[in-house]
Amino acid sequence: MSPHEHGEVFVLDDGGEVDLDLGNYERYLNITLNKENNITTGKIYQHVIERERRGDFLGRTVQVVPHLTDAIQDWIQRVAKIPVDDTKEEPDVCIIELGGTVGDIESGPFIEALRQLRRRAGKDNFLQCHVSLIPIVNGEQKTKPTQQAIKDVKSAGLIPDLIFCRCLQRLEKSTTEKIALFCDVEPSQVVGVHDVPSTYHVPLLLEQQGLVPLLRNILQLSSVTIAPTLTHQGSKTWETWKSLTMSQDFVRDTVTIALIGMNWKYTNLRDSYLSVIKSLEHAALACSRKLNLVFVDASHLEQGSKTSPSEYHKAWHEVHTADGIIVPGGFGQRGTEGMIAAANCARTNKKPYLGICLGFQIACIEFARNVCKIQAAASIELDERTSDPVIIHMPEIDRKTMGATMRLGLRPTHFQPGSEWSKLRNLYCQNSGAALSNGSLSTKTNGATSSPVILERHRHRYEVNPAYVETLTSHELSFIAKDDSGDRMEILELKNHPWFVGVQFHPEYLSRVLRPSKPYLGFIAASAGCLDHVLGVDGVRNGIEGINI
Repeated sequence: MSPHEHGEVFVLDDGGEVDLDLGNYERYLNITLNKENNITTGKIYQHVIERERRGDFLGRTVQVVPHLTDAIQDWIQRVAKIPVDDTKEEPDVCIIELGGTVGDIESGPFIEALRQLRRRAGKDNFLQCHVSLIPIVNGEQKTKPTQQAIKDVKSAGLIPDLIFCRCLQRLEKSTTEKIALFCDVEPSQVVGVHDVPSTYHVPLLLEQQGLVPLLRNILQLSSVTIAPTLTHQGSKTWETWKSLTMSQDFVRDTVTIALIGMNWKYTNLRDSYLSVIKSLEHAALACSRKLNLVFVDASHLEQGSKTSPSEYHKAWHEVHTADGIIVPGGFGQRGTEGMIAAANCARTNKKPYLGICLGFQIACIEFARNVCKIQAAASIELDERTSDPVIIHMPEIDRKTMGATMRLGLRPTHFQPGSEWSKLRNLYCQNSGAALSNGSLSTKTNGATSSPVILERHRHRYEVNPAYVETLTSHELSFIAKDDSGDRMEILELKNHPWFVGVQFHPEYLSRVLRPSKPYLGFIAASAGCLDHVLGVDGVRNGIEGINI
């Protein structure tokens, strides 16, 4: 999936590489999905072809209708029954996102399948929501695009029950009534979704417009039996959400973070770093700070590159004036010397630093060059002929085939004995007796010791060269956590630094609005100057489980 078209590639627990939309669902609904929740045209065609080869159709002609459309419906109904949260219960409601536009060749079979699914599901068991844009031209809200869209949708056999209207401004009453009249729905079925201070305010906006009673009535949810404990938990979560998002409107203190991106292609495409951005937002919310995220093109930090002097000085000004520096994951050579320079700036100036995947490896290379005096230290990815490969291919990775050959999915990381001083370890161990719905902390221990084991999602094909670990650690670069084998470095941290942490995994994939990722939380707290409070020095709760501030 190209970052230009799809944004980031999101990774699930089972290693599924999927569209970033599934990451949004996990973050907002606090659920855990698997690769089966991601239905693509290729998967469906492959599934039907495999069934035909097995003889499931007994020699009949295989067609789009009914075989492909039936396969889509069967897939949805099967996956809809898979538990997705801590209750391990079968879900009561399944959300299906049908992307694209009516008329697209790719979406044709899926539209027909959902038309049939409404009938298969039966009365009061199917609800269709249509999202449409209400443009503003010369100050007037225009409804014609929505009217035409609903007409096209109906011609395909889909009948919207609710129409969600995206608009820069609050929908005017006349606009709502006009859409209701020409789209054959009640005004109450037209839901306005205008721009709000943050996406975390959208649930409040929908509640104010009576969305919950609408859903309850259309789907007859009153007949669903819900355990009192779950009802209480839901009410508590909702109150915490409202309190957190509303309080953010009154926050005045700002934390400025410099995100060092791979190159101009990705730093101009914010969706390429969507999970990183959301994780930083979650942590800033928890620390009662407004996030000021500055994107810095890593190549602009390189001296002697094609960067103009103005771009070079502007980039370094942004780095030096930031409260913290983050180097996220990525692939390729361009801009990596700029990242190494940024890591050096953070280390030598005691500025909070967080390295994710590639950023973890960058921190190792910088330390090897400037502290261990290994001048030629580099990564095999960046320089195949380097005489000092501090970062190498993982031995189990296929070096010739690029697709689907990375180390993917949820994997254990073991904190090492003697790492009790670690700020990150202490963050992970806060409230360790409580069940964490995002799966970050495991109840297992490291062999005969009591060292904690964490579970985080991975996506990489390179690792720290074991041959250089002793040299790095002898110069006080601490690898505080390793994988199951004890040979693969997973987390580094500098002891005498406000926050200098690198992780081989991608903690952003498990960050939640009400339960921020620990590496991101510590990084933002250190950048904002409140890390001691988050670590529990004062022990005053801010209303979010597991965070003391």
